[in-house]
Amino acid sequence: MSDRTALVTGGTGGLGAPVTTHLLERGWRVVVPWLVRDELSRLPEHPNLHLVQADLDDEAQLEAAIAVATADPSAPLFGVVNLVGGFTSGQRVHEAPIAVLDSQLNLNLRTAYSVTQAALTHLIRGGGGSVICMSAAATRRPFPGAAPYIASKAAVVALVETLALEYIEDHIRVNALMPFVIDTPGNRAAMPDSDRRNWAQPSSIARVVEFLLSEDGAAITGGSIPVTNAG
Repeated sequence: MSDRTALVTGGTGGLGAPVTTHLLERGWRVVVPWLVRDELSRLPEHPNLHLVQADLDDEAQLEAAIAVATADPSAPLFGVVNLVGGFTSGQRVHEAPIAVLDSQLNLNLRTAYSVTQAALTHLIRGGGGSVICMSAAATRRPFPGAAPYIASKAAVVALVETLALEYIEDHIRVNALMPFVIDTPGNRAAMPDSDRRNWAQPSSIARVVEFLLSEDGAAITGGSIPVTNAG
């Protein structure tokens, strides 16, 4: 796969760093936009890793990240992995300000939409590609106190299903992953007393991401794929 590039947003995060590392190990050229310098230590030094400081909410900075992702004609952009997202819970709908919904839609839907939109022309020109977005198992198994989060993640599924239909003739596959709880340092800190035996491992999800980007996953598009650990 050394002749292809993957753009991984959120690639320095608790899930993103293992995904980035796995793709590098599998021979991908990987471009990672970043904002928090301290998170860069999670990533290995690698000749195929290209880091670009970028706030993806800023159109010019997003375009700069896309420019890096498409800069090597010998390794055209093929994969877009949208891992940027956020979580909030604890308030029922009548207690949560509308700003909470706006924030969740921005983090979980708008960023995936804008990054994918910016990449699509390049994927079409290159003859195809694979886009992965992060939804959540909670859209199928909701729990109280997280309506803004769950609604934003359900919107991601609708986006993925529509993109899969719109771009199937362009040989672009689009799929959503549906985790419940991922075993990241952030989740461990937020839920220190939880039973983690059934938490999904980032390394396991990374292998699913690579499968969906690879030719082995060529038959799958428009899917909502559970990545909840079986224990």
